[in-house]
Amino acid sequence: MKQPIRKAAVLGAGVMGAAIAAHLANVGLSVLLLDIRPNELTDAERAKGQTLDDRTVRNRVAWNGLQAALKAKPAAFYDPADAERIEIGNFDDDLTRLCDCDWVIEAVVEDLAIKKALLAQVAAVTTERTIVSTNTSGISIAAMSADCPASFRQRFLGTHFFNPPRYMKLLEIIPGPETNPELVEALIEFGQRVLGKGVVIAKDTPNFIANRIGTYGLIATLRAMEKYGLSVDEVDALTGPVMGRPKSATFRTLDLVGLDTMVHVARNVQQAVVDDDEKKAFALPPYIDDMVARGWLGEKTGQGFFRRMQTDKGREILALDLTTMEYRPRRKLVSPSLEAAKRAKDLGAKLRTLVSGEDNASRFIWEVLKSVLLYTARKHGEIADDIVAVDRAMKWGFSWELGPYETWDALGVRESVERMRREGESIPEFVEDMLASGQESFYRRQPGAQPRFYVGQGKYQDVAEPRERISLARLKEQGKVILHNTGASLIDIGEGVACLEFHSLKQAIGTDVVQMIQRSAQEVEKNWRALVIANEAPNFCVGANLFMMLMEAQDENWDDINLAVHQFQQALMRLKYLAKPVVAAPHQMALGGGAEVCLAAHRVQAAAETYIGLVEVGVGLIPGGGGNKEMLIRAIEAIPDGVEERLDSFVQKAFEHIALAKVSTSAKQAKRMRILRDADGVTMQRDFLLHDAKQAAIALAEGGFRPLTPKRIPVIGEAGAARLKSGVYGMRMSGYISEHDEKIANHLIRVLTGGSVMRGAEVSEQYLLDLEREAFLSLIGEPKTQQRMQYMLTHGKPLRN
Repeated sequence: MKQPIRKAAVLGAGVMGAAIAAHLANVGLSVLLLDIRPNELTDAERAKGQTLDDRTVRNRVAWNGLQAALKAKPAAFYDPADAERIEIGNFDDDLTRLCDCDWVIEAVVEDLAIKKALLAQVAAVTTERTIVSTNTSGISIAAMSADCPASFRQRFLGTHFFNPPRYMKLLEIIPGPETNPELVEALIEFGQRVLGKGVVIAKDTPNFIANRIGTYGLIATLRAMEKYGLSVDEVDALTGPVMGRPKSATFRTLDLVGLDTMVHVARNVQQAVVDDDEKKAFALPPYIDDMVARGWLGEKTGQGFFRRMQTDKGREILALDLTTMEYRPRRKLVSPSLEAAKRAKDLGAKLRTLVSGEDNASRFIWEVLKSVLLYTARKHGEIADDIVAVDRAMKWGFSWELGPYETWDALGVRESVERMRREGESIPEFVEDMLASGQESFYRRQPGAQPRFYVGQGKYQDVAEPRERISLARLKEQGKVILHNTGASLIDIGEGVACLEFHSLKQAIGTDVVQMIQRSAQEVEKNWRALVIANEAPNFCVGANLFMMLMEAQDENWDDINLAVHQFQQALMRLKYLAKPVVAAPHQMALGGGAEVCLAAHRVQAAAETYIGLVEVGVGLIPGGGGNKEMLIRAIEAIPDGVEERLDSFVQKAFEHIALAKVSTSAKQAKRMRILRDADGVTMQRDFLLHDAKQAAIALAEGGFRPLTPKRIPVIGEAGAARLKSGVYGMRMSGYISEHDEKIANHLIRVLTGGSVMRGAEVSEQYLLDLEREAFLSLIGEPKTQQRMQYMLTHGKPLRN
């Protein structure tokens, strides 16, 4: 069980199997993707004169699955080049090759008989060292492997990925009754560290944890909707972000998942459970069968509970009226409870407001939450070992902000239980036990301490967390803040390393953040080994405070803008030439000024899901914090030795990235775009990012780090600028860009080519920063740029004017 996993096989190239194969390739594994051998030729194959014996025909199903993964949106691959790690084949010709694999994942159709037959073949061709797992969403692990040898059952278990595998954090690991515990531990470690997953251990019960609770909650929502006379669009208004759930809420989520998938999952539980009341609880309303019969399965068929249609008002999303089974315009829900909840400060307050109202919307939310909380508590000990696994499964698999037990704590356990009793509900023994012991919550949280969770008999236990997870929130509670202002804090994260955390609104860069960068640089240079720049917000940094910049521009405070841009440039130069190592740890969006912070760092340790880019052109500007200069330096670094004459083409590539406001779709693609360097690290597990960044900083400090020495930068001058401007002019004359787009591009070209100098001239970084700031000030004074800024602030998307 200690051998490394380097090569994997995925059996089944459907949507899920191919996507799992893609993610395994993303993390560097060699992957064999197999599926059935076709029995008939397609018309295209006949036209080519092919036969059923041709290898391309025999591998067609796996090939089609791989191509679908390459075209998937959102993208299944970090980089399309990762698909080169996947080799395709078919079960008839290639099953014996499984003996060379370290891990085999079965992902064929959810049919017990088919899975058992395939696993029998897998058992016959794999070695004793091969881990074998199934990606089933709910079929019994024990039943699946019952006819296999005992030695096979010891190395067999469930590994339930959630769709899409690249993005969904949850990986449910389901040991069988005979699975080797060492294997389970090995896959937990591999799942967390290599695959970047949040792993929970589930018991071998129908639909495991997340699908069991999630499907129950979905059907409870459908029943409550009928009881209180709400429509699908009204339910989605109530069961989205205001309730701590994804924007897709209930019915939009169903359309994305597919009604056929939901029906399969619900019926799997219904057939597997023995309790009559529970069977009834998973019975679907008749209109679901009607929709499936009509082929209204959601996004995959173009219509489900919602449908995009061309109307008199243009392209519009219509909602299905379940009484007439016809589509109609969406309606806005009128609910005092909903409006009051939206004004509440935090999610707990929102939930308490939602359930305490007097309108039907409030009664609906209470009915849904009450049903889910009671059902979850009744399943305590049956589907998972503890409440933490249940809460994590729902947060990581269904993107709930709070798990069921955390939700109950937010509502107030004793108060809500008393209300349930008044309504005639039977309270699960686990909850009664907790209240009878004098405990009032499922979790205990003391400032600076590890959270604890209720385990029964009046006792609590520490929530287990991987040693690689560092919590900035907990460190701040422990008094580890070194410096602080309204926009950022410097925090002691141990071993002589300090972390600069942006906590302004959306981590936007304003005067306060810039001041803290300078103060932190001074403090770290004197008293610390290294600096890490990271935070625990949804995004790393979305850029400069656009609203404040627009206000200053509209008031024509040009000196203030010039000073603000100059101070930001100098703060990032201070980081770049700091005498101690600086490591930036971006995650999710690192845009504009956020990207420039990363470009100034000595090393970047990026989360795998990092979307980084210089996007200022989208609001009519160019980068102002040194981003152009840094992209030019990276362009020069990329030139192979002895071919300096190709500088123009590398500068053009940097120009295109900035001018088109390109944003990487992953950290791996950011390396291809040269925003990140080859030496920069990538962390698969977001929870481990700060730990990895800290270790990278320590490694630099211990490796004899020396401050950078300023170097002059060769530029292509006015001659190179003329070539780039010619291309931009051609695009405007062809109607691809506007006159204002051309003006922005020409400003950018002037910066990247060095302004009014000869080709081959070498200039200082400060010279380029001055050109950059001059261009920024010129553009922000343009009415059309200000229109773009205003439009972005109002609508959240760029204006082309």
